[in-house]
Amino acid sequence: MSAAGAKDAEKEADRIEPVLKRLWGQKKWDPKSVRAALLELGYEEERTGPKGERLGGTLTVRKMYPRYEIDHNVTPEGALIGLRVHDDACVTAFVQKTNFEVRTNGPFMESGCFEPPYGH
Repeated sequence: MSAAGAKDAEKEADRIEPVLKRLWGQKKWDPKSVRAALLELGYEEERTGPKGERLGGTLTVRKMYPRYEIDHNVTPEGALIGLRVHDDACVTAFVQKTNFEVRTNGPFMESGCFEPPYGH
């Protein structure tokens, strides 16, 4: 991540964190509620074409990754957030029942702004 990208990503992270803190306090961590609150900040949902090409927008909010428990997969309540700030800078966040977190990072080759769920 470039120095300019890191600075801009930190600025966006500082905008997102109080929103997630408020939602967490209100026990609203479902992707629909999180997406609506972040769109109110002026972000636009990221759109992709049929071959995965980016068509515009910067924000992606989706459900948490499933995880294996005992004998089956379970998808925990909560939302994953990815905001593409520049081609080399992202804000990655989550909000769930137990906590929330906002951080900055560069994009991952395999999964864009989201950390790959099974190692990198």
